Amino acid sequence: MEKRSTFSVYFYLKKHRTNSEGEIPIYLRISVNSLRAEMSMHLSIEEKLWNTNSGRAIGTSKKIKDINSFLESARSTMFEHYKYLRETGKPISAVAIKNSYLGIVEEEDKGKKVLELFQEHNDRVKTLINIDYSPETVERYETSLKHTRDFIKQKYNRDDLYLSELDHEFITYYEIYFKTVRKCAHNTTMKYIKNFKKIVRLAITNGHLDRDPFANFKMRLRKVDRGFLSEDELKILINKKFNTTRLEQVRDCFLFSCFTGLAHSDLKRLSREHVVTGTDGGQWIKINRKKTDNLSSIPILEVSQKILDKYKNDAYCMANNVLLPVNSNQKMNAYLKEIADVCEINKNFSSHLARHTFATTVTLNNNVPIETVSKMLGHSSINMTKIYARLLDKKVGQDMQHLNNKFSLAEV
Repeated sequence: MEKRSTFSVYFYLKKHRTNSEGEIPIYLRISVNSLRAEMSMHLSIEEKLWNTNSGRAIGTSKKIKDINSFLESARSTMFEHYKYLRETGKPISAVAIKNSYLGIVEEEDKGKKVLELFQEHNDRVKTLINIDYSPETVERYETSLKHTRDFIKQKYNRDDLYLSELDHEFITYYEIYFKTVRKCAHNTTMKYIKNFKKIVRLAITNGHLDRDPFANFKMRLRKVDRGFLSEDELKILINKKFNTTRLEQVRDCFLFSCFTGLAHSDLKRLSREHVVTGTDGGQWIKINRKKTDNLSSIPILEVSQKILDKYKNDAYCMANNVLLPVNSNQKMNAYLKEIADVCEINKNFSSHLARHTFATTVTLNNNVPIETVSKMLGHSSINMTKIYARLLDKKVGQDMQHLNNKFSLAEV
Protein backbone atom coordinates (compact mmCIF):
# COMPACT_ATOMS: atom_id res chain seq x y z
CA MET A 1 0.00 0.00 0.00
CA GLU A 2 1.35 3.44 -0.95
CA LYS A 3 2.52 5.48 1.98
CA ARG A 4 1.05 8.97 1.94
CA SER A 5 2.93 12.08 2.98
CA THR A 6 1.98 13.81 6.21
CA PHE A 7 0.78 17.27 5.21
CA SER A 8 -0.36 20.26 7.26
CA VAL A 9 -0.89 24.00 6.90
CA TYR A 10 -0.49 26.43 9.80
CA PHE A 11 -0.75 30.22 10.07
CA TYR A 12 1.37 32.12 12.61
CA LEU A 13 2.76 35.56 13.43
CA LYS A 14 6.41 36.40 12.71
CA LYS A 15 6.85 38.46 15.86
CA HIS A 16 10.35 39.82 15.24
CA ARG A 17 9.10 41.71 12.19
CA THR A 18 6.62 44.08 13.86
CA ASN A 19 5.94 47.11 11.64
CA SER A 20 5.83 50.79 12.60
CA GLU A 21 2.09 50.53 13.37
CA GLY A 22 2.63 47.77 15.91
CA GLU A 23 1.21 45.06 13.65
CA ILE A 24 2.87 41.71 13.04
CA PRO A 25 2.95 39.96 9.63
CA ILE A 26 1.03 36.71 9.19
CA TYR A 27 2.99 33.79 7.72
CA LEU A 28 1.94 30.40 6.41
CA ARG A 29 3.91 27.28 7.23
CA ILE A 30 3.57 24.16 5.08
CA SER A 31 4.81 20.89 6.59
CA VAL A 32 5.38 17.68 4.63
CA ASN A 33 6.92 14.77 6.50
CA SER A 34 8.28 17.20 9.13
CA LEU A 35 10.04 19.35 6.49
CA ARG A 36 8.79 22.92 6.19
CA ALA A 37 8.40 25.80 3.79
CA GLU A 38 7.17 29.24 4.79
CA MET A 39 5.73 32.23 3.01
CA SER A 40 4.22 35.61 3.86
CA MET A 41 0.49 36.14 3.54
CA HIS A 42 1.11 39.88 3.06
CA LEU A 43 -1.27 40.60 5.94
CA SER A 44 -0.54 42.13 9.35
CA ILE A 45 -2.43 42.17 12.63
CA GLU A 46 -2.02 43.22 16.26
CA GLU A 47 -0.83 40.37 18.45
CA LYS A 48 -3.79 40.72 20.84
CA LEU A 49 -6.15 40.02 17.93
CA TRP A 50 -4.54 36.69 17.05
CA ASN A 51 -5.34 33.17 18.35
CA THR A 52 -2.11 31.17 18.22
CA ASN A 53 -3.81 27.80 18.76
CA SER A 54 -6.32 28.13 15.94
CA GLY A 55 -4.13 30.22 13.66
CA ARG A 56 -6.95 32.69 13.09
CA ALA A 57 -7.74 36.33 13.83
CA ILE A 58 -10.03 37.15 16.78
CA GLY A 59 -13.04 39.44 16.44
CA THR A 60 -16.03 40.31 14.30
CA SER A 61 -14.91 43.49 12.54
CA LYS A 62 -14.85 43.60 8.73
CA LYS A 63 -11.02 43.57 8.75
CA ILE A 64 -10.93 40.47 10.94
CA LYS A 65 -13.51 38.69 8.81
CA ASP A 66 -11.62 39.55 5.63
CA ILE A 67 -8.36 38.23 7.10
CA ASN A 68 -9.93 34.94 8.20
CA SER A 69 -11.69 34.55 4.87
CA PHE A 70 -8.41 35.06 2.99
CA LEU A 71 -6.51 32.62 5.23
CA GLU A 72 -9.20 29.96 4.86
CA SER A 73 -9.12 30.38 1.08
CA ALA A 74 -5.32 30.05 1.12
CA ARG A 75 -5.57 26.90 3.27
CA SER A 76 -8.08 25.35 0.89
CA THR A 77 -5.95 26.23 -2.12
CA MET A 78 -2.88 24.67 -0.52
CA PHE A 79 -4.76 21.39 -0.07
CA GLU A 80 -5.80 21.55 -3.73
CA HIS A 81 -2.17 21.90 -4.82
CA TYR A 82 -1.14 19.05 -2.53
CA LYS A 83 -3.87 16.88 -4.04
CA TYR A 84 -2.78 17.86 -7.58
CA LEU A 85 0.85 16.87 -6.95
CA ARG A 86 -0.22 13.56 -5.40
CA GLU A 87 -2.63 12.67 -8.19
CA THR A 88 -0.19 13.58 -10.97
CA GLY A 89 2.62 11.54 -9.38
CA LYS A 90 4.93 14.52 -8.99
CA PRO A 91 7.40 14.77 -6.06
CA ILE A 92 5.64 16.08 -2.98
CA SER A 93 7.50 18.45 -0.67
CA ALA A 94 6.70 21.59 1.27
CA VAL A 95 8.68 23.66 -1.24
CA ALA A 96 6.93 22.00 -4.20
CA ILE A 97 3.48 22.84 -2.76
CA LYS A 98 4.56 26.41 -2.03
CA ASN A 99 5.93 26.82 -5.57
CA SER A 100 2.78 25.34 -7.08
CA TYR A 101 0.66 27.81 -5.07
CA LEU A 102 2.86 30.75 -6.16
CA GLY A 103 2.75 29.65 -9.80
CA ILE A 104 6.50 29.12 -10.03
CA VAL A 105 7.36 27.30 -13.26
CA GLU A 106 8.12 23.60 -13.37
CA GLU A 107 11.65 22.55 -12.39
CA GLU A 108 12.80 21.72 -15.91
CA ASP A 109 12.18 25.36 -16.91
CA LYS A 110 13.74 27.03 -13.89
CA GLY A 111 17.33 27.42 -15.11
CA LYS A 112 20.63 26.88 -13.35
CA LYS A 113 20.93 25.45 -9.86
CA VAL A 114 22.76 26.85 -6.84
CA LEU A 115 25.32 24.10 -6.26
CA GLU A 116 25.83 23.72 -10.00
CA LEU A 117 26.92 27.36 -10.31
CA PHE A 118 28.96 27.13 -7.08
CA GLN A 119 30.87 24.15 -8.50
CA GLU A 120 31.49 25.94 -11.80
CA HIS A 121 32.89 28.90 -9.85
CA ASN A 122 35.20 26.66 -7.82
CA ASP A 123 36.41 24.86 -10.94
CA ARG A 124 37.40 28.21 -12.48
CA VAL A 125 39.14 29.27 -9.27
CA LYS A 126 41.16 26.03 -9.27
CA THR A 127 42.55 26.81 -12.72
CA LEU A 128 43.94 30.08 -11.29
CA ILE A 129 45.55 28.57 -8.20
CA ASN A 130 48.87 30.29 -7.39
CA ILE A 131 48.02 32.88 -10.06
CA ASP A 132 45.05 34.86 -8.76
CA TYR A 133 44.11 32.59 -5.86
CA SER A 134 46.09 30.90 -3.10
CA PRO A 135 45.58 27.20 -2.26
CA GLU A 136 44.04 28.34 1.03
CA THR A 137 41.42 30.41 -0.81
CA VAL A 138 40.56 27.49 -3.09
CA GLU A 139 40.17 25.23 -0.05
CA ARG A 140 37.94 27.83 1.62
CA TYR A 141 35.56 27.88 -1.37
CA GLU A 142 35.46 24.08 -1.45
CA THR A 143 34.57 24.02 2.24
CA SER A 144 31.85 26.62 1.66
CA LEU A 145 30.41 24.51 -1.16
CA LYS A 146 30.31 21.43 1.07
CA HIS A 147 28.53 23.29 3.87
CA THR A 148 26.02 24.77 1.39
CA ARG A 149 25.29 21.30 0.02
CA ASP A 150 24.76 19.96 3.56
CA PHE A 151 22.48 22.88 4.42
CA ILE A 152 20.25 22.39 1.37
CA LYS A 153 19.98 18.69 2.11
CA GLN A 154 19.07 19.27 5.74
CA LYS A 155 16.70 22.21 5.28
CA TYR A 156 14.98 21.27 2.01
CA ASN A 157 15.70 17.53 1.73
CA ARG A 158 16.90 18.08 -1.83
CA ASP A 159 20.21 17.65 -3.62
CA ASP A 160 20.12 21.18 -5.01
CA LEU A 161 17.93 24.26 -5.40
CA TYR A 162 17.27 26.43 -8.39
CA LEU A 163 18.72 29.91 -8.22
CA SER A 164 15.22 31.27 -8.77
CA GLU A 165 14.22 29.73 -5.41
CA LEU A 166 16.72 31.79 -3.43
CA ASP A 167 15.12 34.42 -1.23
CA HIS A 168 15.72 36.32 2.00
CA GLU A 169 14.36 33.40 3.99
CA PHE A 170 17.03 31.10 2.52
CA ILE A 171 19.78 33.49 3.62
CA THR A 172 18.26 33.81 7.10
CA TYR A 173 18.17 30.06 7.65
CA TYR A 174 21.62 29.72 6.04
CA GLU A 175 22.98 31.96 8.80
CA ILE A 176 21.13 30.03 11.49
CA TYR A 177 22.52 26.74 10.12
CA PHE A 178 26.13 27.84 10.57
CA LYS A 179 25.54 29.18 14.08
CA THR A 180 23.55 26.19 15.33
CA VAL A 181 24.37 23.04 13.34
CA ARG A 182 27.97 23.96 12.47
CA LYS A 183 28.53 25.74 15.82
CA CYS A 184 30.37 28.59 14.07
CA ALA A 185 31.07 31.91 15.75
CA HIS A 186 29.38 35.02 14.33
CA ASN A 187 32.39 36.27 12.34
CA THR A 188 33.11 32.81 10.92
CA THR A 189 29.47 32.57 9.86
CA MET A 190 29.71 35.94 8.12
CA LYS A 191 32.78 34.76 6.19
CA TYR A 192 30.90 31.72 4.89
CA ILE A 193 27.94 33.92 3.94
CA LYS A 194 30.33 36.29 2.16
CA ASN A 195 31.60 33.38 0.06
CA PHE A 196 28.03 32.45 -0.86
CA LYS A 197 27.19 36.07 -1.66
CA LYS A 198 29.89 35.98 -4.33
CA ILE A 199 28.04 33.11 -6.01
CA VAL A 200 24.78 35.10 -5.86
CA ARG A 201 26.48 38.14 -7.43
CA LEU A 202 27.83 35.87 -10.16
CA ALA A 203 24.31 34.55 -10.80
CA ILE A 204 22.93 38.09 -11.09
CA THR A 205 25.75 39.20 -13.38
CA ASN A 206 25.25 36.20 -15.68
CA GLY A 207 21.48 36.71 -15.84
CA HIS A 208 20.57 33.59 -13.88
CA LEU A 209 18.92 35.62 -11.12
CA ASP A 210 16.90 38.81 -11.51
CA ARG A 211 16.69 39.77 -7.81
CA ASP A 212 19.16 39.84 -4.94
CA PRO A 213 18.18 37.66 -1.95
CA PHE A 214 20.77 39.63 0.07
CA ALA A 215 18.90 42.92 -0.54
CA ASN A 216 17.77 43.34 3.08
CA PHE A 217 20.45 41.24 4.74
CA LYS A 218 23.09 43.06 6.79
CA MET A 219 26.51 41.47 7.10
CA ARG A 220 28.40 42.93 10.05
CA LEU A 221 31.55 41.56 11.64
CA ARG A 222 31.83 41.87 15.40
CA LYS A 223 34.97 43.34 16.88
CA VAL A 224 37.11 40.59 18.38
CA ASP A 225 40.09 41.23 20.63
CA ARG A 226 42.57 38.50 19.72
CA GLY A 227 44.94 39.47 22.51
CA PHE A 228 48.72 39.85 22.58
CA LEU A 229 51.68 38.91 24.75
CA SER A 230 53.04 41.36 27.31
CA GLU A 231 56.74 42.13 27.64
CA ASP A 232 57.00 39.81 30.65
CA GLU A 233 55.30 36.99 28.75
CA LEU A 234 57.63 37.53 25.79
CA LYS A 235 60.63 37.24 28.11
CA ILE A 236 59.28 34.01 29.59
CA LEU A 237 58.91 32.61 26.09
CA ILE A 238 62.40 33.74 25.03
CA ASN A 239 64.14 32.24 28.08
CA LYS A 240 62.18 28.97 28.27
CA LYS A 241 64.18 25.76 27.75
CA PHE A 242 62.30 23.00 25.94
CA ASN A 243 62.96 19.27 26.09
CA THR A 244 61.87 18.65 22.51
CA THR A 245 63.22 20.07 19.26
CA ARG A 246 59.64 20.23 17.94
CA LEU A 247 58.46 22.75 20.54
CA GLU A 248 61.74 24.69 20.44
CA GLN A 249 61.43 25.22 16.68
CA VAL A 250 57.78 26.29 16.95
CA ARG A 251 58.72 28.73 19.74
CA ASP A 252 61.51 30.19 17.60
CA CYS A 253 59.25 30.64 14.57
CA PHE A 254 56.55 32.22 16.74
CA LEU A 255 59.08 34.61 18.32
CA PHE A 256 60.39 35.58 14.90
CA SER A 257 56.84 36.55 13.94
CA CYS A 258 56.49 38.50 17.22
CA PHE A 259 59.50 40.63 16.25
CA THR A 260 58.70 41.01 12.53
CA GLY A 261 54.89 40.97 12.37
CA LEU A 262 54.93 38.39 9.57
CA ALA A 263 51.75 36.34 9.11
CA HIS A 264 52.09 32.56 9.08
CA SER A 265 51.72 32.24 5.29
CA ASP A 266 54.56 34.73 4.73
CA LEU A 267 56.71 33.27 7.51
CA LYS A 268 56.46 29.83 5.92
CA ARG A 269 57.77 30.99 2.51
CA LEU A 270 60.40 33.42 3.80
CA SER A 271 63.65 32.83 1.88
CA ARG A 272 67.07 34.45 1.40
CA GLU A 273 65.77 36.49 -1.55
CA HIS A 274 63.50 38.36 0.88
CA VAL A 275 66.45 39.62 2.97
CA VAL A 276 68.16 42.75 1.60
CA THR A 277 70.56 45.42 2.82
CA GLY A 278 68.69 48.65 3.48
CA THR A 279 69.80 52.22 2.91
CA ASP A 280 70.75 52.35 6.60
CA GLY A 281 73.22 49.52 6.08
CA GLY A 282 71.15 47.09 8.14
CA GLN A 283 69.40 43.89 7.11
CA TRP A 284 65.74 44.19 6.10
CA ILE A 285 62.94 41.83 5.12
CA LYS A 286 61.17 42.92 1.94
CA ILE A 287 58.27 40.65 1.08
CA ASN A 288 54.93 41.02 -0.68
CA ARG A 289 52.23 39.64 1.58
CA LYS A 290 50.63 36.49 0.22
CA LYS A 291 47.17 37.61 1.36
CA THR A 292 47.10 41.10 -0.20
CA ASP A 293 50.29 41.38 -2.29
CA ASN A 294 51.11 44.57 -0.34
CA LEU A 295 54.80 45.09 0.37
CA SER A 296 56.03 44.65 3.94
CA SER A 297 59.32 46.35 4.80
CA ILE A 298 60.72 45.22 8.15
CA PRO A 299 64.15 45.89 9.69
CA ILE A 300 65.62 42.74 11.24
CA LEU A 301 66.15 43.25 14.98
CA GLU A 302 68.94 41.51 16.86
CA VAL A 303 66.63 38.89 18.35
CA SER A 304 65.27 38.09 14.88
CA GLN A 305 68.78 37.82 13.41
CA LYS A 306 69.84 35.37 16.12
CA ILE A 307 66.91 33.13 15.22
CA LEU A 308 67.84 33.27 11.52
CA ASP A 309 71.48 32.43 12.35
CA LYS A 310 70.32 29.45 14.42
CA TYR A 311 68.67 27.83 11.39
CA LYS A 312 70.96 28.90 8.55
CA ASN A 313 72.40 25.37 8.28
CA ASP A 314 69.17 23.52 9.16
CA ALA A 315 68.63 20.55 6.81
CA TYR A 316 64.92 21.29 6.24
CA CYS A 317 65.56 24.98 5.54
CA MET A 318 68.37 24.26 3.09
CA ALA A 319 66.39 21.58 1.24
CA ASN A 320 63.32 23.84 0.90
CA ASN A 321 65.15 27.15 0.36
CA VAL A 322 63.50 28.80 3.36
CA LEU A 323 64.90 30.59 6.40
CA LEU A 324 62.85 28.89 9.12
CA PRO A 325 61.38 25.39 9.71
CA VAL A 326 57.74 26.51 9.81
CA ASN A 327 55.00 23.89 10.27
CA SER A 328 51.53 24.08 8.75
CA ASN A 329 49.29 26.62 10.44
CA GLN A 330 47.15 23.85 11.94
CA LYS A 331 50.12 22.03 13.46
CA MET A 332 51.75 25.24 14.63
CA ASN A 333 48.61 26.35 16.46
CA ALA A 334 48.31 22.94 18.14
CA TYR A 335 51.95 23.04 19.29
CA LEU A 336 51.57 26.65 20.47
CA LYS A 337 48.86 25.54 22.86
CA GLU A 338 51.36 23.05 24.33
CA ILE A 339 53.91 25.85 24.65
CA ALA A 340 51.38 28.07 26.45
CA ASP A 341 50.79 25.29 28.98
CA VAL A 342 54.53 24.65 29.50
CA CYS A 343 55.20 28.38 29.95
CA GLU A 344 52.12 28.73 32.19
CA ILE A 345 50.81 31.63 30.12
CA ASN A 346 47.02 31.67 30.27
CA LYS A 347 46.30 33.02 26.78
CA ASN A 348 44.90 31.57 23.58
CA PHE A 349 48.11 31.02 21.62
CA SER A 350 47.89 31.02 17.83
CA SER A 351 50.16 32.08 14.99
CA HIS A 352 48.13 35.30 14.61
CA LEU A 353 48.76 36.21 18.26
CA ALA A 354 52.36 36.94 17.23
CA ARG A 355 51.28 39.56 14.69
CA HIS A 356 49.20 41.34 17.33
CA THR A 357 52.08 41.13 19.80
CA PHE A 358 54.39 42.78 17.24
CA ALA A 359 51.92 45.61 16.65
CA THR A 360 51.11 46.23 20.30
CA THR A 361 53.90 45.22 22.65
CA VAL A 362 56.96 45.39 20.40
CA THR A 363 56.22 48.53 18.37
CA LEU A 364 53.31 50.84 19.28
CA ASN A 365 53.97 50.71 23.00
CA ASN A 366 57.64 51.45 22.39
CA ASN A 367 56.92 54.74 20.62
CA VAL A 368 57.02 53.39 17.05
CA PRO A 369 54.53 55.55 15.07
CA ILE A 370 51.45 53.81 13.76
CA GLU A 371 52.35 54.85 10.20
CA THR A 372 55.62 52.92 10.53
CA VAL A 373 53.86 49.90 12.02
CA SER A 374 51.36 49.97 9.15
CA LYS A 375 54.21 49.87 6.62
CA MET A 376 55.84 46.90 8.34
CA LEU A 377 52.56 45.00 8.59
CA GLY A 378 51.96 45.53 4.88
CA HIS A 379 48.65 47.32 5.35
CA SER A 380 47.20 49.50 2.61
CA SER A 381 45.75 52.00 5.10
CA ILE A 382 46.15 53.16 8.69
CA ASN A 383 42.57 52.09 9.38
CA MET A 384 43.58 48.46 8.96
CA THR A 385 46.42 48.93 11.45
CA LYS A 386 44.07 50.44 14.04
CA ILE A 387 42.55 46.98 14.51
CA TYR A 388 45.89 45.93 15.99
CA ALA A 389 46.56 49.16 17.83
CA ARG A 390 46.21 48.96 21.61
CA LEU A 391 47.93 51.29 24.03
CA LEU A 392 48.88 49.77 27.36
CA ASP A 393 48.44 51.70 30.63
CA LYS A 394 52.24 51.83 30.93
CA LYS A 395 52.52 53.69 27.62
CA VAL A 396 49.64 56.06 28.47
CA GLY A 397 51.32 56.83 31.80
CA GLN A 398 54.63 57.60 30.10
CA ASP A 399 52.97 59.85 27.54
CA MET A 400 51.17 61.80 30.27
CA GLN A 401 54.11 62.07 32.69
CA HIS A 402 55.48 65.30 31.22
CA LEU A 403 52.25 67.07 32.14
CA ASN A 404 53.22 66.84 35.82
CA ASN A 405 55.95 69.42 35.22
CA LYS A 406 53.78 71.64 33.05
CA PHE A 407 50.78 72.04 35.33
CA SER A 408 50.77 72.48 39.10
CA LEU A 409 48.24 73.46 41.74
CA ALA A 410 49.20 75.96 44.40
CA GLU A 411 48.82 74.68 47.93
CA VAL A 412 45.56 75.75 49.55
